[in-house]
Parts: sequence; structure tokens; C-alpha cells
Amino acid sequence: MKIQILEKNGNEIKFLVEGISAAFANALRRVMMTEVPTMAIEWVDFKKNDSALSDEIVANRLGQVPLTFDKHVYNLPSECKCEGKGCSRCQVKLTLKKKGPDMVYSEDLKSRTKDVKAVFDKIPIVELFEGQEIEFEATAQLGIGKEHAKWQAANVGYSNLPNITIDSKKCKGCSTCVKKCVKKILKIENDKLVVTDPLACNVCLQCVDACPDGAIKVGTEDDKFIFNVETVSGIPAEEVVLDAADGLENKINDFAKSLRKVK
Repeated sequence: MKIQILEKNGNEIKFLVEGISAAFANALRRVMMTEVPTMAIEWVDFKKNDSALSDEIVANRLGQVPLTFDKHVYNLPSECKCEGKGCSRCQVKLTLKKKGPDMVYSEDLKSRTKDVKAVFDKIPIVELFEGQEIEFEATAQLGIGKEHAKWQAANVGYSNLPNITIDSKKCKGCSTCVKKCVKKILKIENDKLVVTDPLACNVCLQCVDACPDGAIKVGTEDDKFIFNVETVSGIPAEEVVLDAADGLENKINDFAKSLRKVK
């Protein structure tokens, strides 16, 4: 297996993996999206809510606010020593109190711990008009995406690596395929057709259909995949990938142990 980082920043990572099957690629994608623990608000205790939105709608919007957290400090409730009853190792309290007229943003959430806060400050929660007030205490905890979408760690997509071949003997440099290429990755250099960025190809095959001489062929590599990972949680995209790889390895090890016990 070979891995090559193509692009990387705090919120997104794009990488190429060679030597894996489609089943493995899909398993990795599913683990990244649904089994990497993240922090989100689970319960909201309203003391006052005069806004136009009901308690249920405000609580739902609060649950969608991604929160930062220290993954070395907090446990999943099911794995905590308190057995899910709630303690400082698996829960965090956040409060909010505000009067109108004003817009309530995610930055108005006051956490009792420094490491837990909204990833983005300007996520709108609810608008308060003159005389309206909202006050509540929220409880955040770890969870995973397959339990609820608010705990989804990242948006993940993958595709097979494109394979573009050009028969120089057949190609006459007519540039017909260049005009049809929607990704603009084909061009004529020194009367020869060249591919400027093969990774950008979306395998639409318009260049193949347009070529009058059948000089260009486009396919995909069966064991090479390009992954695009965009974090939607308080975990950097690179860490989502690493945590998912560890989780997948643990699943495989657990399966191997169980298999050995079968007689």
C-alpha cells in the first residue's frame, strides 16, 4: 500500500491510496464518517425562551454546532467509568443568556471548560426581537455519526484514479477533444496532445467521444483511489483519517480474535 498527500489544510485533506480494493476504500470512508467520536450538544434545559422558535427547534440547531474538544480527556459515555451517568470525563456544560434585540450566535455559548467551544463563532442560532430573551444550560458529550448526524466527523468522498492514454500515432493534434474537455486538462503542445492534470479528470468520456481518430482512451485504476476529506467537526481532517485508520485496525483485530475462537 502506498499513500500520497495531494492537498492538505486544517479543514480538508486530499490523498491518493494505491494497492487497496474498493471494499477497503468504502470501509475506510464509512469509518471516517460514522465511527470517529466527536463532541456535540445532546441535551438542553431551557429556563426561558421568548424567541419565535420553539425549544425543540433551538435545541436541534444547537446540536448541529460543531464543538472543539481534547480527545485525550473525554470518553464516550458507554466507555466512561461513570457508566453513562454523566461526569466531567464524558460531559461538558455550556450556558447561554441573552436579551433582544440581537442575533444569538454560537460564540455566545459559554463553556465551563476552555477546550470545548464552538468551532465557528458566527453560526446563527436564533434572532431575538425587542423584549425577547433566551436562557438555557446545554450538555455536550461524545458520540459517533452512526448514532446521529450531529456527531458526523467529516464529509468523505472517493473515486478511482483516472487513467488517460493517448496514442501518438493516431492523434493528429486536431484539438477537438481539448474543446470538449469540461475540466480543461487537455492541451496541444508542439503539435502533440498532453494531459496537464490527470487527477482532475472526472471520467466523463466526452474527449473520447469527440476524438475522430480514437486516439484517446480514458479509464480508471481498480486499486488506486483518491480521497477527499472535509471535516465538519472539531477534529482536523488529518486526525479524522488517522483516527479512522486506528478504528478500522481495531475492528480487524477484534474480528481476528473472534475468528480464532470459532471451532
